[in-house]
Amino acid sequence: MNKTLWGSIYLASAASIWGGMYVVVKVVVSVVPPLELVWLRYLVAIVALIIAGVATKQNWRIRPRDFLLIMAIGVIGHAISIVAQEAGTMLSSAQMGAIITSSTPAFMVIFAWLILKERMSLRQGLSILLATVGVILIIGVGALEYSSQLGGIFLLAAAVTWALMSVLVKRVPTDYSQIVVITYAILVAIIILTPFVIPRLHELDVSQMAHPTIWGGILYLGIVSTAGGFLLWNRGLQLLNVSGGGLFFFFQPLVGTLLGWLLLGETIGVMFWIGAVLILFGALLVITETRKTK
Repeated sequence: MNKTLWGSIYLASAASIWGGMYVVVKVVVSVVPPLELVWLRYLVAIVALIIAGVATKQNWRIRPRDFLLIMAIGVIGHAISIVAQEAGTMLSSAQMGAIITSSTPAFMVIFAWLILKERMSLRQGLSILLATVGVILIIGVGALEYSSQLGGIFLLAAAVTWALMSVLVKRVPTDYSQIVVITYAILVAIIILTPFVIPRLHELDVSQMAHPTIWGGILYLGIVSTAGGFLLWNRGLQLLNVSGGGLFFFFQPLVGTLLGWLLLGETIGVMFWIGAVLILFGALLVITETRKTK
């Protein structure tokens, strides 16, 4: 019971942090483009993680056989997924970002079946179908502007790659500290992104970045959303099964939609809510199936 309770708290906290993150990204990305923003937040995050690791006297050694797995987590989850997520949020809205990426649990079921050999039931297959239809309704087929549709596609790519990363995390040996694993994964992402970012840094408007809202947002994204959020999420996944962990993505769209409405004045239409209900109902099918099989 304690294991389930703590795993639930970790995952719910991470998803809630990321729900609020979409609002922060929407504000900061108006000054700092997505690629540069990801790179900056990772620089902040890795400093925070190293300080935390040194303070808690972590063992930084990684067995050679696990290097490729951690590199894959860094490339897929920390580079591709996060860049796609922030680009999609820039092109669409905070609410769309939160809702579309909440389709992640359905994709986690697919990857858990392929990689972890977890059985996929008819109910789980139906959940994937519902989530897919929901995403299509939210992205739209002509109802939204082109930029919003393109943003939806980026967000869908973010959801798929995030699901794959979450399943790969389950393959990491549990004797490794999550601080160490995430630090190395983020380091991989920084190394990959740096050659693309350095030539573009001179284009940043330093005067605008000096505004407390912008640099405060970058600090929030690096320390709270990246370092804190990833630690909570990975730790929660270690305590719960993959499908069960998907339940806590409910907190992400709820928090993201609420804050987008309250702080950014974003509006939503009927098709948005229909798509959201389908995605959330699809994820709920996965969770109820998991609980029944226990």
